[in-house]
Amino acid sequence: MDLELEGRRALVTGSYRGTGAGIARVLAREGAELLVHGFERDPAEAMASELRADGLQARAVAGDIRTDEGAMDVAREAGPVDLLVNNYGVAERGTWQSATADWVDLYQKNVLSAVRMVQHLVPGMRERGFGRVIFVSTVGTVRPAARMPHYYASKATLPNLTASLAKELAGTGITVNCVSPGIVATHEIVERFTARARERGLPTDWPAVERLMLEEFMPNPTGHVGTPEEVGALVAFLCSPKAGYLNAANIPIDGGAADAVRM
Repeated sequence: MDLELEGRRALVTGSYRGTGAGIARVLAREGAELLVHGFERDPAEAMASELRADGLQARAVAGDIRTDEGAMDVAREAGPVDLLVNNYGVAERGTWQSATADWVDLYQKNVLSAVRMVQHLVPGMRERGFGRVIFVSTVGTVRPAARMPHYYASKATLPNLTASLAKELAGTGITVNCVSPGIVATHEIVERFTARARERGLPTDWPAVERLMLEEFMPNPTGHVGTPEEVGALVAFLCSPKAGYLNAANIPIDGGAADAVRM
C-alpha cells in the first residue's frame, strides 16, 4: 500500500535509538524526509547516516526538548514539518515516596517536551492545511503498576492531550492520534533480558529470550514481543492521508496485553 508520504517532512523526537529509530526507519522507507532528533548531534547524525546509506532521505537535528530553549532550537533547525511524532519519553525508577521534584522532572520529559514541539510546529501545519501529530504513550495508561507511578501518570496524560488537541485543530486538515505500545524488543530491552537469561544459565537465543520476556514481564495473547518497526508501521499509517478519518484515538499496539475494552 502506498501511504503517500513521499515529500512529507517528518520529525520523530528521540529517534536516534530504540522505538523512535524503528519509527524513523519505516517513515523514511515510505518516502518521508526524516529529521532524526537527538539531544546530542553525534548519535542523531549516526542514525541519519544509516538511513542515508540505505538511499533514504534523512538529516539530524539536535537539542534538549526538555527545555524551552532547546525545543526552540530543534524547531528552528527542523523548519516546516508535516508529520510530528512525539516519541521521546523515559521510564525512570520511582515509588510513591519519590520526591515531588522527581515527578515534576518526569512531566518535563514525558509531557512538556511534546507540548513544546506542538506549540512550535503545529501552527505551520495549520497554515499549510495538512499535518499529523502522533503521541507515543504506553499500555500502562490502562494498566499502571504500583512501581514508577510518576511514569505511568505522565504517560497517561498523552491520550488526554490527544483528544484535546484534536478538538483544537478541528477542520484544519490536521489529525492527532496516540499509540500505546506494550513491551517492545528494542536493543536495550533485548540486552537486559538476554543478560538475565545468561545469569540464570538459560538459553540466550532470541526465541528463548522472547519467551522469558513474555513470561516475566508482559504476557499477551499473540505470544510475540513487538518490534520497533511494527510500532513504526502503525505510526506510518496514522501519518498518511489514508488515515484521515482516524482522529483523537489512543491505539494500543501490545499484542492484546492491555485486557481493556476501550469505548
